[in-house]
Amino acid sequence: MKDQDGSLECYIADVARQAASAKSEIGYADTDTKNQALRNIAEQIVSSSNMLKEENERDLQEGERRGLSAALLDRLELDDNRIQAMAEGVEQVAKLSDPVGQTTPMATRPSGIRVGKMRVAIGVILIIYESRPNVTADAAALCIKSGNVTILRGGSEALHSNHAIARCIHAGLDQAGLSRDIVQIINTPDRDAVGLLLQFSQYIDVVIPRGGKGLIERIIQDSCIPLIKHLDGVCHVYIHEDADARMAIDIAVNAKAQRFGVCNAMETLLVDRAIAGKVLPEIRQRFDLKGVEIRGCEETCSKLPGIARAYEQDWFEEYLGPVLSVRIVDGITQAVEHIQAYGSQHTDAIVTNNDAIAQKFLRMVDSSSVMVNASTRFADGFEYGLGAEIGISTDKLHVRGPVGLEGLTTQKFIVLGGGNIRE
Repeated sequence: MKDQDGSLECYIADVARQAASAKSEIGYADTDTKNQALRNIAEQIVSSSNMLKEENERDLQEGERRGLSAALLDRLELDDNRIQAMAEGVEQVAKLSDPVGQTTPMATRPSGIRVGKMRVAIGVILIIYESRPNVTADAAALCIKSGNVTILRGGSEALHSNHAIARCIHAGLDQAGLSRDIVQIINTPDRDAVGLLLQFSQYIDVVIPRGGKGLIERIIQDSCIPLIKHLDGVCHVYIHEDADARMAIDIAVNAKAQRFGVCNAMETLLVDRAIAGKVLPEIRQRFDLKGVEIRGCEETCSKLPGIARAYEQDWFEEYLGPVLSVRIVDGITQAVEHIQAYGSQHTDAIVTNNDAIAQKFLRMVDSSSVMVNASTRFADGFEYGLGAEIGISTDKLHVRGPVGLEGLTTQKFIVLGGGNIRE
């Protein structure tokens, strides 16, 4: 949909200006009002389940016609369980502590002034995402609770689903007496809309891209606005020689096969030579049952005859599907060197009963989440107690890892005096 004069540029400019104008309303809204809006939205999602599924089916049918992969169609689908989970995620955000207005302890300086920090909303957040329509509800909920306005630009493959969810969001805002401009959905699939949005640094404070590597690389290149991002999720599980074999097998299978098309799924399995013969045969059997193709290094191929050979590009690959690269390594140093060379600083895990080795891995691996004896699939805002997440950041500034409410705020200094003047 374009502006009345037919100009996409005017439509996008109007959206950005309206968003900036709504900053004060949501930024100053009290916690009870924000929570009521979120509860309203959750109720609207549940009561609109049939409508959501009907609109989602339109997207699924179009996706099949366009030849979307099974992994992308899975990310796109909204069934009863996912709709219920979406509503529960919004309700969970309502139950979380409101970060806006929280202050640090005030420190008294020699001059007599008292100095501290107050947590405040960032302002207007542009979120650009692909496929998964539940992001629409998650992002709106987190931005509302953290006092931010959001502009949401979903992928064309989820256009009908996103607009249906937006109707639930706007109805919930209406019931709470809040402006619909607090959450705006870009209602055109025109790719030029993204480029235009990225130029409005005078209205938009930060951009959060969620999607494929190509999308994020384009946004990095074109944006005039600061980003919170991650390029891809090349996640590793490393089975150390002192691991419990049963635990290691279960974690490896879960990390890869619990769900394929997600950024915290394992893409490369690293196994110490000393334990490889003990765990790899059963891992292969269990992955065979789940339809997972294994691509291995030369030594892995010798231990698991018939598997495909892994080449250099495989170690960089985020498959987002039933394919796994496996490499046998000679100890923690080689495992960490592999992760440093090929990983994406998203999530990496070690399985070991050796506490000293576990601590070494935690210190040496520079990823946004580093785990010991747990599946990489736990790298998730809900599992971390953050409620619904806006995404997972592999940046180091200003937030890293799953981005929840606190990650959508910033701090300002507050100074209290009693007539103090500087000599």
